[in-house]
Amino acid sequence: MTDNRPIGVFDSGIGGLTVLREIWNAVPEESTVYFGDNSRTPYGTKSRSTVIRYSLQNMKFLESKDVKMIVIACNTASAYAYEELKTRSKVPVVEVVTPGADEACRATKNGRIGIIATKGTVSTGVYKKAVEDKAEERGMKNIEIFQQACPLFVSLAEEGWWDNEIAKLTAEEYLKSLKEAGVDTLVMACTHYPLLSKVIGEVMGDGVTLVNTGVATAKVVRDILNKESIASEESSSKPLREFYTSDEPELFEQVAMPFLGEGLPSGTKHFSTDRYEVTI
Repeated sequence: MTDNRPIGVFDSGIGGLTVLREIWNAVPEESTVYFGDNSRTPYGTKSRSTVIRYSLQNMKFLESKDVKMIVIACNTASAYAYEELKTRSKVPVVEVVTPGADEACRATKNGRIGIIATKGTVSTGVYKKAVEDKAEERGMKNIEIFQQACPLFVSLAEEGWWDNEIAKLTAEEYLKSLKEAGVDTLVMACTHYPLLSKVIGEVMGDGVTLVNTGVATAKVVRDILNKESIASEESSSKPLREFYTSDEPELFEQVAMPFLGEGLPSGTKHFSTDRYEVTI
């Protein structure tokens, strides 16, 4: 049994494109619809109820595109809105927090796991709890978790300063305490951070495994497609890749290329999901 409908992916902006890129790599035959809520970004500074409302509106839009799965490619929305979307959605919903936490528990050898994220994500403690829960499921004892907010990494990623002296000095400052703690696994718990993975890896050293939550999430997407028998049939034609933004399409396309790791997306359309009325 196959299902050729697209996978829907949404984020507060462009960071989720790193997750989309990994989904393309994992299941290249799948069509996708991406919505970036750029006009209302960032979600990390918004209240829980606001993020849930935005996420439900984004879900309604993706449902209007007849998607077969919804991927919340935003850490804040995953933390605040996943359970609500999972309850209301008629299709499988995937978030980015749990896959990364599970991968970290698989990777660590010494039980010392670092988490780097935005201030908002760190303050929620959602990744710390997710790692603790996964460790408990696996019967792992003596797990130690060290968190560090790295807010400037987002600006560096969007500026394209991934591998220069400024990026290196910033990484050295942010990651100093994690190196001193002796972590052997580091979760990049923000979708912007994989763009800085080269510098982050150099600063942390060869003995530290970097966990890209986009890669881990894409594996979950592939597993669900197979488990639910909703994978697309292989075709000689290229899969459809649609892009929507709640801000200016041209601006979205200009910034998108580095996050996708390939050429600029084309034909991006504007759509405001705030037209949808939702109850919380």
